[in-house]
Amino acid sequence: MRPVIVYTASRAGLLAVTLGVLYILGLREPLGLLIVAFLISGVASYVLLSKQRDAMSERITKNRE
Repeated sequence: MRPVIVYTASRAGLLAVTLGVLYILGLREPLGLLIVAFLISGVASYVLLSKQRDAMSERITKNRE
């Protein structure tokens, strides 16, 4: 269960950081801020969190067997 929690917390943290940076950079409209932050953090997590994603999928696959 730990890899799932680590990956989920990392995704949430990355989203929070992205929201903060975009807000500081001047994106103030709430809906636009959320949409852009979700897109940027999604791409960033795909690149930055590959080890955590692999560990999570391995753990989930192990539990299914």
